[in-house]
Amino acid sequence: MSVKKKVFAIAATMTMVGGLSAAGLLPAAASTPSCYGVGDCYNYYGPDFGDSFVLDVLRQGEKVGQPIIQFRNSGSDPAEDFVYDDEGTVADFYAAGLVSESLTKTYGTDNAFELEYAPYGVDSGLCAGVATTAGNGTPVALEACGVSSKTVWVDDVANNWDGYIPLINGSDTNFSHPYVLHYPGNGYPTDMPRPQLNTYMLQEYANGEVFDNELWAENDNCYDC
Repeated sequence: MSVKKKVFAIAATMTMVGGLSAAGLLPAAASTPSCYGVGDCYNYYGPDFGDSFVLDVLRQGEKVGQPIIQFRNSGSDPAEDFVYDDEGTVADFYAAGLVSESLTKTYGTDNAFELEYAPYGVDSGLCAGVATTAGNGTPVALEACGVSSKTVWVDDVANNWDGYIPLINGSDTNFSHPYVLHYPGNGYPTDMPRPQLNTYMLQEYANGEVFDNELWAENDNCYDC
C-alpha cells in the first residue's frame, strides 16, 4: 500500500468513527487497454483542442520534474495513462493532512483528487502537480504523490461551462482568484519545444466565462464501455 493510500486508510477509519460516509469512485476510462484494466484510469482535455489532445508525460519520462504537456489522443501511448485517485472532498484531504484549513473553508465540499502517472496501468508513485506553491506560470510536472497539497486538484464546480471546469491546485492561497491548471495561451500541442502546462490565476471574460485554456473535461476514450 502506498504512503498516500495508508494516509487515507487512517483518515477513513477516523471518518467512520465520526459517523461520516466515504465518497464513491468514478467510472473508469483510459488511454491504453492495460491502464483501463486496472480501473479508474482517466485523462483530461480542454475545449481549445477538444479530445484530440490530452494530458501527456513528455517522452514517457518517469521521474520527478518531468513536464506535463498535451499530445495527440492515442490508444497505445503509455505517456497518456493516468490513474484518477478520487479520495473524496477537499475536507477529506484536509482530514488526511494534505491541504490547508483555508482551502477547506472555501472548497470543503468540492471533489478533490490526485492524477497518478500509470504507464500501462502500473502505478509510478508520481502525480501531476507543482514543485512549489502554485502561482502564475508555475510549471506542472510529475511530483511525488501523497506528500503535500501540490499534487492535489480541486474540481471548481462553481465555474462549470458546458461540462468543462477549472482544476484548482491544492496549494492555492488565492481564494478570490484561484490558481488553476492552465495551457499556455500562445501554444499548440505540436509546437517544438512542447508547451508545458502550468498554473495561472483563474481568468474570465466580461460575461464571467472562464478562458478556454483553463477549462478541462474528463476523457471518455475507454475500452469495453
